[in-house]
Amino acid sequence: MTAPNSTVNVRKQPRQARSQATVAAILEAAARILETDGLPAFTTNAVAERAGVSIGSLYQYFPAREALLATLIRNKREGLLAALEEATHQPQSDDLSALVAALVRAGIAHWRRYPGLTRSLSYAEALLPMNTETLELKRRILTVIADALARHGMNNPAEAARDLAALTYGMTDATGAFGPSDPETLEARIVRAAIGYLGDDRDIGAA
Repeated sequence: MTAPNSTVNVRKQPRQARSQATVAAILEAAARILETDGLPAFTTNAVAERAGVSIGSLYQYFPAREALLATLIRNKREGLLAALEEATHQPQSDDLSALVAALVRAGIAHWRRYPGLTRSLSYAEALLPMNTETLELKRRILTVIADALARHGMNNPAEAARDLAALTYGMTDATGAFGPSDPETLEARIVRAAIGYLGDDRDIGAA
């Protein structure tokens, strides 16, 4: 589902410092519950209790738990977008292998920082209607990757960007589920797989 829905929209934006602190505490509590206990334990009552606020205070800003999830998804995407933009502007990004490594490294760091939260939000995202702002962030993330890959002669950079994102998330998530792996080893494995795939899609004649 992708159509906007009132349950995923914030009821009002905090304007004063005290209100902003309340919202920050609510979102921090929500993230911690998802990280440690997952979606089954994620209720507005549990979030309010963990944040140390009344349920009424929570509902002033978030009409339902879906609005909390949508806000956390948007915040995570904003962080990932910033990391990917930084990766594509590194000096060594003129080399395809170095570019892919930088993008993969940013993706791994994004996932490993809060793996339980990331996994819970990915599951929730497939079920929730997303607002326009959140959908635009997803588009921008893929555009950043596609634009960087296009500079290296990809025949279909948009498709390559989607595949690289899926490969990075899939291998990172699977590693977390089936056993620990240090970031350097995981990065090398993903880059090796990605370069093998992307190398077949390069327009050598245009390079």
